[in-house]
Amino acid sequence: MKNLLFIFGILFSVTSIAQDIIAQDLIISDYVEGTLLTPNSKTSTLAIIIPGSGPTDRDGNQNFMKNNSLKFLAHDLTDKGIATFRYDKRALTMLKKGANEKQIKKVRFDHFVTDAKKVVSYFKNRKRYDKIFIIGHSQGSLVGILAATENVDGLISIAGAGKSIDQIILDQIGMMGANDLVESAKKTFDIMKTGKVDKNFNPGLANIFNLDVQPFIMNWISYSPTEELAKLTIPTLIINGTNDIQVSTTEAELLKKAKEDSVVVIIENMNHVLKTVASKDPQENTKSYNMPQLKNAPELAKEIIAFIK
Repeated sequence: MKNLLFIFGILFSVTSIAQDIIAQDLIISDYVEGTLLTPNSKTSTLAIIIPGSGPTDRDGNQNFMKNNSLKFLAHDLTDKGIATFRYDKRALTMLKKGANEKQIKKVRFDHFVTDAKKVVSYFKNRKRYDKIFIIGHSQGSLVGILAATENVDGLISIAGAGKSIDQIILDQIGMMGANDLVESAKKTFDIMKTGKVDKNFNPGLANIFNLDVQPFIMNWISYSPTEELAKLTIPTLIINGTNDIQVSTTEAELLKKAKEDSVVVIIENMNHVLKTVASKDPQENTKSYNMPQLKNAPELAKEIIAFIK
């Protein structure tokens, strides 16, 4: 109880983390808590960083995957005069406040969009920044696209998919050479697109189509990244890395086709967690997923700063 009172009673804390950067921990809503980094020099520009899939925190980390990718990105941008706000995924905030498993299972993809929009509104209403940009990583790319319909001056997609999540899952199953599972998955997706769960899915796909997960995926597959991106009129930067083994550069090409005035940057040897790695070999590539001291590919922040400024 004492800890809960502390969490709810303190709206924000301020910490000087470097000579030229000030950090503030902010509570935006019941489901959004994050860190605002501001340079000591005056800035009128803010970049909101949205994390990718899974229980990912504001730094880009999960329980068994610590790489500090989003933390490094935020610091790199703020170090060059751009304020940044990054936040924890909704489920992490709920867990911290004592939510049970049943409550966590009710989280839907649309909730991520709601959270992102609330962050934008929070800063827009305070009129502290003249320009607000969204940076979405991986799943956060689609969240950012959907949240950028108003009060946002520019969008940066990093390792964002161009295909809908059902097609990506089908492609991944197909890459394993399991054609029978591909057909089974198609049938399950067809059922889910009617708004129903498939209770008779192929047992070989239980890790994907668990009955507790299907409602979340059902909500997620209702959005096509290319269709949603095509609706935006704001400047857009699309970034991917040549050594990303989760989202290939062809996805960036799909997004580019959907919004022809967007800018595409392909960073040589960058992988999915924004590190420079020498190989696409999964075993070698994913070592950097748990190297919290390894800095991001230097070209990443440079390209984003150039786009924003």
